[in-house]
Amino acid sequence: MFAAQIAGAIPDSRGLDLYRADRDAAALFGYYVPGALFEHLEPHFARLGKLAGGRLDELASLADRNPPTLRLRRRTGEDCSIVDKHPAYVEMERIAFSDFGLAALSHRGGVLGWPEPMHPAAKYALTYLFVQAEFGLCCPVSMTDSLTRTLKRYGDPALVERFIARLTTLDFDELTQGAMFMTEQGAGSDVGATATRADLQSDGTWRLFGDKWFCSNADADLAMVLARSEQVAGLKGISLFLLPKTRRDGLPNDFRILRLKDKLGTRSMASGEIRLEGAEAYLVGERGRGFKQMADMINNSRLSNGVRAAGLMRRATTEALFIACRREAFGRRIVELPLMRRQLAKMLVWTEQARTMMFLTADALHRADRGDAEAAKLARIMTPLIKFRACRDARRVTGDAMEVRGGCGYIEEWSDPRLVRDAHLGSIWEGTSNIVALDVLRAIARDDALPAIKRRLAAMLDEASLDPAQRAPFEDAIERACTFANEAAAPVNDTLARQAASGLYHATTAVGLAREAAAARLPHRLALAELVLEHRLRPRDPLAPAKDGALIETALTGVLTPF
Repeated sequence: MFAAQIAGAIPDSRGLDLYRADRDAAALFGYYVPGALFEHLEPHFARLGKLAGGRLDELASLADRNPPTLRLRRRTGEDCSIVDKHPAYVEMERIAFSDFGLAALSHRGGVLGWPEPMHPAAKYALTYLFVQAEFGLCCPVSMTDSLTRTLKRYGDPALVERFIARLTTLDFDELTQGAMFMTEQGAGSDVGATATRADLQSDGTWRLFGDKWFCSNADADLAMVLARSEQVAGLKGISLFLLPKTRRDGLPNDFRILRLKDKLGTRSMASGEIRLEGAEAYLVGERGRGFKQMADMINNSRLSNGVRAAGLMRRATTEALFIACRREAFGRRIVELPLMRRQLAKMLVWTEQARTMMFLTADALHRADRGDAEAAKLARIMTPLIKFRACRDARRVTGDAMEVRGGCGYIEEWSDPRLVRDAHLGSIWEGTSNIVALDVLRAIARDDALPAIKRRLAAMLDEASLDPAQRAPFEDAIERACTFANEAAAPVNDTLARQAASGLYHATTAVGLAREAAAARLPHRLALAELVLEHRLRPRDPLAPAKDGALIETALTGVLTPF
């Protein structure tokens, strides 16, 4: 538990158990993570919650203030590209990769004592807790996990056999970390403009030439890279390659880190610019169809971005609730002030929407990976939905939490500035908001995903056990959101993409929250669901008095118990 404080001191949450402080965490984790697995993991959730609010938070703050540096020459005069990481970051790497096995638990048994690969809900629940302390490292963790997934799915069996053990090991000193080098100066969201060249050698090997502009986890042992292997314009000429840091002869591969990026957020983790100078690489999947194969890794990373945004919002909301229950102004705790209660309720709605969407998407992904065609369509549309909306909402929620803390929230000694800076990343990486909103419409127009999500929402609404009067507004929201999205997608109307994506996200999360209220026995989540309908789906007169006071009180009363 956090340390006791002298009267009049600024409330300090350092040491707070972020699992127990989250009123709904245990019930929701228990609902979405299969029963025996949840029972096995529950002590680990509790341990990680304490770490995230204590030691991990200290390490994250240290690593944020001491970003990695790049060495370009050895003292012997040899050129090199060595990234020196602060010991605090390395300690966090050990906790993430080795202690909790976050990059391996989807691919092998034995992680945290569980004999089989785990359900995605377990991975995302653990990540959700971890990211509340440290965002930057979760990018290398996600990319290692995603690279392993893509390599297993599309790689030659011999290539998979060569690298899989070290990608999934829990021995930190043997670990191979992964990355994704895709972005170029002239080819950001427009992947078809990729200029990096792949040349096939007479011995059947490939060599890569060109510059990659934004490479996170820049010193990763393995990276998935897109390069042009065919003399064909656009996406059809691009192939996917696995780039090792070390060549088969044991020497450093022929690429250099030119510099590290001085980023707004995720300062703990090294992002850099890389020049490929005939680097040895291995073809992954079918030649000339690299973007299709890379899309699997991108979509996994997009979901991870949404999960991280959900975790950031939860940490920000927890901090705001902690402060509001302890700070006094005008003779009252500020949590008792009507405007503060409204502000906290708004933050809570957005935060809990993201968590619900995280678990719904994880469930769809799990069933899709087991051959469920309907679930594959759900995962196809839910992934860009959470990436689009949750990542944008995180910017607002973290900013509002900073305001709750007041002037201290603007000081780098506290977690708020780091949360605000990191929150701006999600809506940029792996596709900006516009790109991802358009992908929602493509999922509807090309992949026929809308009927699948509509059927899923109807089934979930049945599980919410609402009486007819309660149910009707949810049915109306589903119908209106799906009708609008269909009109936006047929034919695709770019200008409506964001509006359509937001409508589907809000309808989906409202129904999901209502179902959780009944199925997870968390009745206050129905108030959150109705606040989604009221504020995010219904037309409102901005000058009319609000009539949501009872819903706000129900929602807040349900979450204030730990504080």
